[in-house]
Amino acid sequence: MRHDAKGVGQRDEAALVELADGVSAYVQPRGGWCVSNAGVLVGREAVTLIDCTATESSALRLRSAIAERTPAPVGTMVLTHHHGDHHYGAGVFGPGLTVVAHERTRETMLREGVNLPSIWPDVQWGDVRLVPPQLTFTDRMTLYVDELRVELIHLGPAHTTGDVVAWLPERRVLFTGDLTFSQSTPFCLQGSLDGTLEVLAALRELDAQVVVSGHGPVGGPEVLDANAEYLRWVRELAAEGFAAGREPLEVARGADLGAFAGLLEPERLVANLHRGYAELRGEPRGVELPLPPILKDLVAFNGGRPLSCSA
Repeated sequence: MRHDAKGVGQRDEAALVELADGVSAYVQPRGGWCVSNAGVLVGREAVTLIDCTATESSALRLRSAIAERTPAPVGTMVLTHHHGDHHYGAGVFGPGLTVVAHERTRETMLREGVNLPSIWPDVQWGDVRLVPPQLTFTDRMTLYVDELRVELIHLGPAHTTGDVVAWLPERRVLFTGDLTFSQSTPFCLQGSLDGTLEVLAALRELDAQVVVSGHGPVGGPEVLDANAEYLRWVRELAAEGFAAGREPLEVARGADLGAFAGLLEPERLVANLHRGYAELRGEPRGVELPLPPILKDLVAFNGGRPLSCSA
């Protein structure tokens, strides 16, 4: 198993990055909006995927990369949450696929459908479709890839209300989905700011050596710390702005990004402040916030330019 995980996966093209025997991350470059990673666990008879990318073409590239490693078919797919950039490509993996997710992920997928093309109509999505989970759980579930134990854990609303991590205790590898972002801005609009901080603290207790985020290069436990540091800063901004009666967009525009200035997608700050404000108002974690006006604020923070998506 490799112990030099920091920065692994900084490549110009999407590629499988081997993390341990039979365990790889499929890392797409830059990791911006809708450019997501996946996990590939190779067994003797079948492959288990953790997410599967956003578009038909990217999923086909993932399928080809797996085929170069093993003739075994993909039999199981774990979804880390409901956002389509992590599962729209599922249709390329065949009708025999068993999809596993948190129960709220299934509910939200069925309610929202294929909605990302309405936000990014110019992306070449291809023939994407929903493949709803056939197997759901609430808190924890264990699956095995041959003898390899994979613990699926839900720790409460964070990035979304149905986030799942895949923890491989024997390999010390943690697939976080979008509970963490590597070298790009964290995002908790559809979950909880306070909840994400609590979940990150709980994940730190696992003592992972390798952390595979939903977007960006593979890293180590410092990825958990970096996300927590950013979100604590957002929480402070939200508290100050809320107390002063300022709107989230105004607060974001006046903020000094400082150490976070190099993160991709800085406009997510506005969305995170909206979530922070909701919690300061006493609204429940994960309560649905109106998306169109928040997207409008994101575009405004971005200088009036549409959000850039390279899926």
